[in-house]
Amino acid sequence: MTSSAHRKELGQFLKARRAELSPRTVGLPETDRHRRVAGLRRDEVAVLAAISTNYYTRLEQGRTAPSASLLSELVRVLHLSDEQRDQLFELAGREAGGARRRAPQRAHPRLRTVLNELSVAPGMILGRHLDILAWNPMAAALFGTDFAKIPKPHRNYVRRLFTDPAMRTLYADWEDSARNVVAVLRQQAAACCDDRRLTALVGELSVQDDQFRQWWGGRHLAPRAGGTKVFNHPVAGELALAWDALTCVADPDQQLIVWSAEPDSRAYEGLRFLSSWTATRQDDSVSDTAS
Repeated sequence: MTSSAHRKELGQFLKARRAELSPRTVGLPETDRHRRVAGLRRDEVAVLAAISTNYYTRLEQGRTAPSASLLSELVRVLHLSDEQRDQLFELAGREAGGARRRAPQRAHPRLRTVLNELSVAPGMILGRHLDILAWNPMAAALFGTDFAKIPKPHRNYVRRLFTDPAMRTLYADWEDSARNVVAVLRQQAAACCDDRRLTALVGELSVQDDQFRQWWGGRHLAPRAGGTKVFNHPVAGELALAWDALTCVADPDQQLIVWSAEPDSRAYEGLRFLSSWTATRQDDSVSDTAS
C-alpha cells in the first residue's frame, strides 16, 4: 500500500472515530439542538488538539502526514483505546512508542502512616497529575469537601481548583495558587509527554477554563516545596497556614502535603477549632445513623 493510500485510510479512521464521540464525552458544551454531522465536528477536534481546522481537514482528506506528537494528541482527543492507538500510529507509518495506560496509583503505606498521625494539621497525599490519593479529616474540613464522594477519576487537586467555585473564595489568593499548580502540572508534562491521562486532563481543563488555557501556555515557574497560603474558611475564619511537601522515597511521584501553623498562633487556634468542629460533626453523623 502506498503512503498516499495509508494517509487516506488514516483520514477515514479519524473521521469514523470522530463520528462516534459526542461533545459531552470530550467536555464540550452541547449548544446545538440539530447538528449537521454525527459526533464531533472537525473544528471541535481541531480546537481540542490545538491545531487549525484547515490542518485537521487536510489530515482527514489524506493530504498531509501527522507528526508523532500530534498523533499522541489525537489519541487523547478521540479517546482511543490502546488497540486503536496502535492502529492510528501504524496507519501514519510511525512507531507508537511511549507508555500505555499506567496502573492507578495507591497511597504509599509509609505516607499513610504519617498522614494518620496528623491530628490538627490538614494533610493530603497527591500522586501523578496531582491526583488526590488520600486525605485526613482535617483536609476534608479545610477544603469543605467529602473527597470519598468524588469519583476516583475526578479526584484531582487541579480539577477541583479550577472547577469548584468554592475554591476560588477559599483561597485568599486563588490566582497565585492556580498558576502554581498549572506550573507543577506543566513540569510533569515535560517529564512524561506521552502520559495519556495527563494530556486528557490538560485538554479537558483547557476547554473548560480560559485562565487554565492561558497559563498552560505561559512560563510561570513551579513553586518550591513549601510556602504559606491564606485561607478564608467559612467556619474557622482566616487561616494563614504554612505548607510543606514530603516526597515519598519509594515512589517519587507521591507527595504528602501538610498545612500547619505555629502553636499559640491565631491560625493554630483556628485549626484547633476546626478540628473540634469536625469531631462534633462526625459524632452527630454517627448518632443520626444509629437512630
